[in-house]
Amino acid sequence: MRIVPFDVPGHKRGRGNPELREFLGEKCLTVDVNSMKPLDNLCHPSSVIRDAEELAADAFGAHHAFFMVNGTTSAVQSMVMSACKKGEKIIMPRNVHRSAISALILCGAVPVYVNPGIDRRLGISLGMSLGDVKRAIEENPDAKAVFVNNPTYYGICSDLKSIVKLAHEHNMLVLADEAHGAHFYFGEGLPVSAMAAGADLAAVSMHKSGGSLTQSSLLLTGPAVDESYVDQIINLTQTTSASYLLMSSLDVSRRYLALRGVETFRRVIAMAEYLRAEINRIGGYYAFSRELINGESVFDFDVTKLSVHTLDIGLAGIEVYDLLRDEYDIQIELGDIGNILAYISMGDRSLDAERLVAALSEIKRRYERDKSGLLTQEYIRPQVVERPQKAFYAEKEPVPVEQSAGRISGESVMCYPPGIPVIAPGERITPEIVEYILYADEKGAMLTGMRDASLKTIQVLKEG
Repeated sequence: MRIVPFDVPGHKRGRGNPELREFLGEKCLTVDVNSMKPLDNLCHPSSVIRDAEELAADAFGAHHAFFMVNGTTSAVQSMVMSACKKGEKIIMPRNVHRSAISALILCGAVPVYVNPGIDRRLGISLGMSLGDVKRAIEENPDAKAVFVNNPTYYGICSDLKSIVKLAHEHNMLVLADEAHGAHFYFGEGLPVSAMAAGADLAAVSMHKSGGSLTQSSLLLTGPAVDESYVDQIINLTQTTSASYLLMSSLDVSRRYLALRGVETFRRVIAMAEYLRAEINRIGGYYAFSRELINGESVFDFDVTKLSVHTLDIGLAGIEVYDLLRDEYDIQIELGDIGNILAYISMGDRSLDAERLVAALSEIKRRYERDKSGLLTQEYIRPQVVERPQKAFYAEKEPVPVEQSAGRISGESVMCYPPGIPVIAPGERITPEIVEYILYADEKGAMLTGMRDASLKTIQVLKEG
């Protein structure tokens, strides 16, 4: 409209920063605008943003959809803070993303952890069994909500429909972390989506499998949730300077998925299944899939997740991750101590798939060694001593990691990705956790959460 910009941002459609304009492109900067009246305001949408959110809600089968520009971290935190106040209980698996633990620190809710199942061979945590959730609900009838991963980073799904039914019978809300499940709403033959299962709130990473820009997500709500209250909670932490680049990418991606999602994810599933078969044919690797389903801790499996166990070729997952990047110019999503994950999505090409298979085959040929001495366990059951919020704000002191066993942690420690804390504030540090931290650091994993950037010390609660 050739509006004269005497507002922010200061680059004034790129004219004031030619280097940025050259780097990002003129069109990109012309839509990096402020929340002027004709363009609505994400803090209180009433026109074009509201219309876009209603279209998103319709596409995802939700009662309402909030555009989130602080990432799914903000969406997860808003879910928990909308459901729980200080001192109120929330039932959740311990293998939650760091954002859920952060939400407990922010609002003071009390976690009732349900230990997920564990696959001993793969060393990964699974889903929550319905029986364990039922037991937690019966032992904590005053809990306000049940939190579910749908799916986990590795593609594992709990029995979400049954958990929703059970929770609702006990007047509890169900919150779903669908950071890795945006495609569930559009693909065929995939696990049930949170909204289809009747969940009350779902945090959906559109930027992961939905095709939007990084940091853009959706928070979906069901009919039993007061969306005006959720809106107030969101505005406690979400920026007041919402990026129209991020919001536009959400709207464009929503349209693409609504029109072409089924055929798109049919191709994604086919590629993932092809890669899984080819990798397993190499030998030594184990690209796992629906054969893990046991009706309990693995109720369903997301076949788009190409998770590969690497220990049988004598290499930790993070070592294969590094080799793929450094030697073969292939960037995968994550490597942990026993597995790698290649994220297969709408932008992947057949040529790239063949390159990945060839690289893994060559890594096995060149680097395979005896697997003795490798750690196998990714998930370690926590010993919860104190509430996360109380422990986080308590008086703390640094101690060497090697000498920290027996102390109560005042901070989180995790490999990122996947960003699931091996230890969270208020949990007792065990010898197994010490071994894991030292081992992960030695293998080159990216450890985050510790105040000490050198990773030599960990913050623990002062004794006495």
